[in-house]
Amino acid sequence: MKTLTFLPGSAILLLAACSSGGGNPDDQLGPNPKLPAINQYLVPPMHVAHVEPWANGAKPTVAQGLKIAPFAADFHNVRQVYTLPNGDVLAVEAKGPEEPVNRPKDIVVGFIQGFGHSKVKAESRITLLRDVDGDGKPELRSVLIDHLNAPFGVALVGSDLYVANTDAILCFPYHTGQTRITAKPTLLTELPGGPIDHHWTKSLVASPDGSKLYVGIGSNSNITENGIEAEHERARIWEVDRLTGAHRPYATGLRNPNGLSFEPTTGQLWTVVNERDELGPDLVPDYMTSVKDGAFYGWPYSYYGQHVDPRVRPQRPDLVVSAIAPDYALSSHVAPLGMTFTANATALPPQYRSGAFVGEHGSWNRGHLNGYKVVYIAFAGGRPVGKPIDVVTGFISKNGKAQGRPVGVAIDSRGALLIADDGGNVVWRVTGG
Repeated sequence: MKTLTFLPGSAILLLAACSSGGGNPDDQLGPNPKLPAINQYLVPPMHVAHVEPWANGAKPTVAQGLKIAPFAADFHNVRQVYTLPNGDVLAVEAKGPEEPVNRPKDIVVGFIQGFGHSKVKAESRITLLRDVDGDGKPELRSVLIDHLNAPFGVALVGSDLYVANTDAILCFPYHTGQTRITAKPTLLTELPGGPIDHHWTKSLVASPDGSKLYVGIGSNSNITENGIEAEHERARIWEVDRLTGAHRPYATGLRNPNGLSFEPTTGQLWTVVNERDELGPDLVPDYMTSVKDGAFYGWPYSYYGQHVDPRVRPQRPDLVVSAIAPDYALSSHVAPLGMTFTANATALPPQYRSGAFVGEHGSWNRGHLNGYKVVYIAFAGGRPVGKPIDVVTGFISKNGKAQGRPVGVAIDSRGALLIADDGGNVVWRVTGG
């Protein structure tokens, strides 16, 4: 195990900038990823692409047979997209909460990560976009709901529009075609929020029958460095009764679950998960997995099944023995934040209509950048098959800047892929070429 002795502040910053590379990301794709030996560092290797938004008509690169165009632009930290039954698109913009600095390392990590964020002043609101004539450009743009608290997940059930703020699920009355909601919401349930609120995004999906909501709640730390008490009700997926607001832990040990979606042929809940950091450039692979009721996925005590994380104190071998491995690795530190299944992707070629798209926000703690793209994973019999296919790339410019960073993904009412890009503050639309 590699360790480093104490360094003065200036040397720590230099170490952070002169990051370690990482192995071949392709070794960590699919059901059986290569897991190298652990490397621990005083300060982890860090390399984040500085955000330099799209200019002069630049846009991402798409796979052969596809074309891409901006659906709408000039957002304020757009993180999520959601399609309503009438075809309107909701773009969720969010100002994330500030969390306290508890360790000197937090200052270094926050400084480096800050380069990868958009410099546009963020808002916390939901913007409605309506493309009446189907030309891929919305004729109407309206703020549907504002004055929210770091919103992320959205789910419509009947006339109830649920919004997952960072600290609560709110229910707004919604009428088809509405362009502005001014009615006060009702509180369905509170969610774990501040004062730390390390992973603040709360992904949300309704069960196929509409009786339950499922919400992803990320951990309050990388690996319990804020104390196990700060992790109360976190690193898990809640099942919430839609009528009463009562909740129970549906699955636990998931460090930061996002992209909650139901696979259409089996009705099985799936998620993508951001795994832990600071064990090396190739540990631990982020992943997508089916979510089994009552299952424990390891965090914080183990990773990728029963591989013990030596940093956690006290150890819990009684829990580790029950930890199950996820279904499918996406490679280390790609930061998946969005996922959508593609049965309704009729505007795309047939090879993209029986799987899932995943939005990979991109790495910050390995020398060679990883992620910063949208990939497609084919499914057969309700399970992922083969390696991911790069569908939308080019978010990193030739000079190494991040022109954009993909987050949430969705299929619109005409079967095209929508991508929320919080670096370029654009919603992109992908169709067949």
